[in-house]
Amino acid sequence: MTSFKKIFRFLFSIYGFAVFLLWMFILLPLFIWAFLQEPVKGGNLIYKFSRFWADAFFLMLGIKHWNIYEAPFDRNAEYIFVSNHISYLDIPMMMKVIRRQKIRILGKAEMNKIPVFGWIYKRGTVSVDRNSAHARSKSIHKLIRFIHQKISVFICPEGTFNMTHQPLKKFYDGAFKIAIETQKPIQPILFLDTYDRLGYESIFSLNPGKCRGVYLSPTSTEGLTLNDVSLLKEKIFKQMEDALIRYKVSWIKQL
Repeated sequence: MTSFKKIFRFLFSIYGFAVFLLWMFILLPLFIWAFLQEPVKGGNLIYKFSRFWADAFFLMLGIKHWNIYEAPFDRNAEYIFVSNHISYLDIPMMMKVIRRQKIRILGKAEMNKIPVFGWIYKRGTVSVDRNSAHARSKSIHKLIRFIHQKISVFICPEGTFNMTHQPLKKFYDGAFKIAIETQKPIQPILFLDTYDRLGYESIFSLNPGKCRGVYLSPTSTEGLTLNDVSLLKEKIFKQMEDALIRYKVSWIKQL
């Protein structure tokens, strides 16, 4: 990367952080109002306001988002959404790719420590400490309760950023156990460009450009049992891996 690009991205990142904080404080009274509602209604409102936040953020940063649908998608059904995880921009991208649907995201407990934002994040997501088996189990059961209330869930089965330079890193079982236990279909989504817009290597690498989301074909879990978790996980992993290779994503360095 040239010195000019590095300077531009550094300055653009400062601008991006300022925009992010600006909209957070503009919307803060609405988030506080959402917190005062009963938990399910309040959580739904938080996602509604967060989608507006993501829209304003992307617009002011010159990041253009659109979805690619490789298969028909039923917005009236509940899904276990799964995606790759490669950038800090994956969070606003979740707000961009899923519209007019009630969802809850399984998020990292560490994000709760961020001032102000962590407060909003904690209320809107189901946080999990991945270092604790008990915490993971508790989070899974909480997500299952949301599904029974006709609210879809969104999980990044890689858990943390994929820094392997392979299409994906190893998946955790959680998303696939939830899908089987609730008999809900798994809907894989790919984030093709978030790494290019803001790489995990540096928070000062933000830059404008395209940000595509891809809806792959969903997979039914009807009739599956928990004995099928490994096979289901392998199937979704291969489907997503093949598609990321097909779209020639930039973080793949060796195959």
